[in-house]
Amino acid sequence: MSAAECRTYTAGDLAGRFGLELRGDAGTSVRGVATIAEATPDRLTFLSNSKYRGQLATTRAGIVVLGAADADAAPGTALVARDPYSAYARIAALFESQPEAPAGAHPSAVVDASATVDPSAHIGPHVSIGTRSVIGAGAYVGPGCVIGEDCLVGAGARLVARVTLVTRVRLGERVLVHPGAVLGADGFGIAMEHGAWLKVPQLGGVVVGDDCEIGANTTIDRGAIDDTVLEEDVRLDNQIQIGHNVRIGAHTAIAGCVAVAGSARIGRYCLIGGAAGIVGHIEICDKVVITAMSLVTHSIREPGEYSSGTPLMDNRSWRRNAARFRQLDRLFRARRD
Repeated sequence: MSAAECRTYTAGDLAGRFGLELRGDAGTSVRGVATIAEATPDRLTFLSNSKYRGQLATTRAGIVVLGAADADAAPGTALVARDPYSAYARIAALFESQPEAPAGAHPSAVVDASATVDPSAHIGPHVSIGTRSVIGAGAYVGPGCVIGEDCLVGAGARLVARVTLVTRVRLGERVLVHPGAVLGADGFGIAMEHGAWLKVPQLGGVVVGDDCEIGANTTIDRGAIDDTVLEEDVRLDNQIQIGHNVRIGAHTAIAGCVAVAGSARIGRYCLIGGAAGIVGHIEICDKVVITAMSLVTHSIREPGEYSSGTPLMDNRSWRRNAARFRQLDRLFRARRD
């Protein structure tokens, strides 16, 4: 049993702590969480997607977090929330176990003499910290991380492992960066001269606001002149490419394998679906939803949901429709004439 599973909470405890309405036995206790189908009596589960409503009647969970519309159908103890998924997230965090991280630097870490490391920070094994870089109070720099020159890791930030901050990267407070992420590498700046490519120096940096999260193997290039900027509470999934001089507004979330080309500007509270592509030098306003696999080729100036691409179909239908697609221009011209 993990240390987290040694923690036990009653329905009454949870209702009081998170301001939820209790229905049922306040003494019902749980020591972990589970899906609605697999939960046992010592687990808490939640219902936020109507697709799983049919499983509510048969769940064995000790406590179910759900909305008011479903509360009467709960077979046992329930916690009623305005937003069940958010309430579940807060409760589940009680059972998350983080390893102890003692203050100080591991003997194998290499810290430049000009760097500043707060005494309360944790510097793990085989970490390298470069010239003039600063590690803030309570920060966690995990095994194998490389912090280049002129970087700042804010207070309470957590670099899980093998994170690379190349140069001129500034992380705000409580930023979470997952393994393999690379921030501050060269932006893709090249100019053609006499039949050969000439590299354009990338003289800016990367600025990441407070409470951001950056997924595994995601890359954020530093700016060519100005900085590449993520405002506060931006959430990036795994394997995302953010080009140089991109600016992403606060509270925007981007799913895996998205590519954002240089100098694009994305507004606040946007949601970008997986594997979408956003071309450079365009603007997307606040509160825009881009569905998965879409290609954004022009600026979006009105909030709303936008899509592109063709839904999946059987191969015979696709080939037939693709052949017809190639004839659209000819058919249009014939009709216009």
